[in-house]
Amino acid sequence: MVRLRLTRMGAKKKPFYRVVAANSQSPRDGRFIEQLGYYDPMKDPIDLKLDLERVDYWLGVGAQPSDTVEHLIKRYREQGAQPGEQA
Repeated sequence: MVRLRLTRMGAKKKPFYRVVAANSQSPRDGRFIEQLGYYDPMKDPIDLKLDLERVDYWLGVGAQPSDTVEHLIKRYREQGAQPGEQA
């Protein structure tokens, strides 16, 4: 099963995350299928960028988002981002 989830990047105590489509059996920071965007909670305001076209594709073929990614997608759509924007 494919999951849309976060993978942690960055230095110790200075994290940022990539939003990826990955096999649910893969480790958190392991192999992924496709990078869909990024999320940096350390900036004020937070830095969030998603490729909504690819996110919609993965959701359409049955990928399940994690709770956090589901919240981030909802937040990004409310910001008024256009579906054609790239990550």
